[in-house]
Amino acid sequence: MNNKFYNIYNEFAKTIEEGSLKPNTKLPSEKELTEKYNVSRETVRKALNLLSQNGYIQKIKGKGSFVLDVAKFDFPVTGIVSFKEISQKLGKKSNTIVEELELITPNAFLQTQMDAGENDNVWKVVRVREIGNERIILDKDFFLESCVPNLTKDICENSIYEYIENELFINISFDKKVISVEKATNEDKKYLDLGDDTVVVVVKNYVSLNDTTVFQYTESRHKIDKFKFIHFARRN
Repeated sequence: MNNKFYNIYNEFAKTIEEGSLKPNTKLPSEKELTEKYNVSRETVRKALNLLSQNGYIQKIKGKGSFVLDVAKFDFPVTGIVSFKEISQKLGKKSNTIVEELELITPNAFLQTQMDAGENDNVWKVVRVREIGNERIILDKDFFLESCVPNLTKDICENSIYEYIENELFINISFDKKVISVEKATNEDKKYLDLGDDTVVVVVKNYVSLNDTTVFQYTESRHKIDKFKFIHFARRN
């Protein structure tokens, strides 16, 4: 079996991951690569195609292949994980800024997203998440007051899940996530360091208790160039 294209792929993948090849760097042409590695053009194309498929480069017709920014943070699709737990795992400086904290009457939209009636009260919590002094996530959380009777700024800055599980002794059971890419809103532009980005990754999360009550609805709006969403599964 001819593994020459894997060798080329692995060499470029490693240098891109290590940062030796910076984002937007143009790779040598196919002709230059065939001469450098003493392989056929088909072998070079296989290596470049694999780099493209795995998110290391972008191939632009008529211009060449360019290195993509792979400095993204792993954010799990499955599992119920707090931002505090994620930031601790990353080992990076992080900060949470509470922009809004109020008790509201749920509108028709919120009533359909969670188990809230028009006579229920809902906590609205809007938080900006910083990693490495860059504002990369806008979290908009809604909690049933009947399940979470009290929230303070200190709790929201630390970890609401820690408070729910360790002080209220409530068991969070399961969640459902819906992930989409949407046009950035004025609110996104206000709170996030978007730069030239015009879209954000939106993760809508419906979190339930043991009795299947959907007590939390969340919209996490992510800076698109900083996160990759990881899911691992086995085929039975």
